[in-house]
Amino acid sequence: MLIIDSKDCENIDKALKKYKKKFEKAKILTQLRGRQSFTKPSIEIREQRLKAIYKQQIASGKIEL
Repeated sequence: MLIIDSKDCENIDKALKKYKKKFEKAKILTQLRGRQSFTKPSIEIREQRLKAIYKQQIASGKIEL
């Protein structure tokens, strides 16, 4: 649960902006999307490995963006 401390003189727009930032930092939406469907652990590990390989290739200069 996200709690936003708002002062009496603070504008509602500023409070909403703070809430949106906290919501993104907490990664709640990505967690909810991940829970919508089950993925096997072996598939998750495979995806992580492929991402790591891709990042290494970018860092080494084999792939240019």
